[in-house]
Amino acid sequence: MRVLVTGSGGYIGAVLCRLLQTMNYEIVGLDTGYFKSCDFCDRPSKIPTIKKDIRSIEKADIQGFDAVIHLAALSNDPLGSLDATLTDDINTCASLRLAAIAKEQQVKKFLFSSSCSIYGAGKDFSLNEEAQFNPQTPYARSKVDVEAGLRELASDTFSPVFLRNATAFGFSPRMRFDLVVNNLTGWVFTTGKIKMASDGTPWRPLVHVNDIARAFLFVLDAPQQTVNLQAYNIGYNDQNFQIKDIAFSLQEFFPHCSVEFGQPSGDTRTYHVDFTKFNTSFPSFQKGRKTLREGVKDLLEHFAKTALSEPTFRSRLYTRLEQIRYLQLVGKLDEKLYWK
Repeated sequence: MRVLVTGSGGYIGAVLCRLLQTMNYEIVGLDTGYFKSCDFCDRPSKIPTIKKDIRSIEKADIQGFDAVIHLAALSNDPLGSLDATLTDDINTCASLRLAAIAKEQQVKKFLFSSSCSIYGAGKDFSLNEEAQFNPQTPYARSKVDVEAGLRELASDTFSPVFLRNATAFGFSPRMRFDLVVNNLTGWVFTTGKIKMASDGTPWRPLVHVNDIARAFLFVLDAPQQTVNLQAYNIGYNDQNFQIKDIAFSLQEFFPHCSVEFGQPSGDTRTYHVDFTKFNTSFPSFQKGRKTLREGVKDLLEHFAKTALSEPTFRSRLYTRLEQIRYLQLVGKLDEKLYWK
């Protein structure tokens, strides 16, 4: 199978492409390179890569692929809120144009990296795939809009699949410290303290970045007719946590660390998600999973290996919004995030 992975140079992409390589897929990456200087502790695997903004994709870029795994996007809520118009342009319009071209080029499967953030301010516990969407940010709204657009493109020969990932955490060669577990673990490792801007009460479902990559592999291998137009929450039922519980769990590794809470913030996102559908459809997904504790332990080992310091932890290299702002500040990106 020949697979195109958009966003191949990002946090999830670096892990997913390495996994696909080990399984002997023929893979090609596509990435604009915003984070090409953001390696941490390791380097992503070398793969053939189309260096291009997804807004500039042409038919020739998509020819000859059996499947597209679409990760590329302004990739979290703060970055997505930088400019809501840009988020719509990149995350929504460019994604649906990519999908239309893929369909025209006879791509069979289009695996879309969606998000549990589409549930937003979830009113109920254990939100399953039929739960009402309640997106709170431009990023989350873009995921809802792309899912809707892909449903209109679906056919017997073109199969979109929606993987609604829980909040990612864990080590990647393209590390991110703007994710809650990675951020709190970085704080305690470099300062001996855990600092939170909120009161820690919101719920977040968690999933290790390796497990996200594995989920894409399960769907990629599945018969086309069984996954066509399916939405799957990606994670595990026992990995729903309040943010304050994530913080307190780190005291197992740092018994004397202090935990500092902030005030309730204006962030209205809180969602407790049900992952039964994917785990029932693909029971082997439970094998090889990484829990919160295992993921934190692995992070700490990588931090020790690199002697992670507070200045490095706080560097713009590992925070998506700050890296984009830096590239604009030094004149490498224009106001629409195109390379100059």
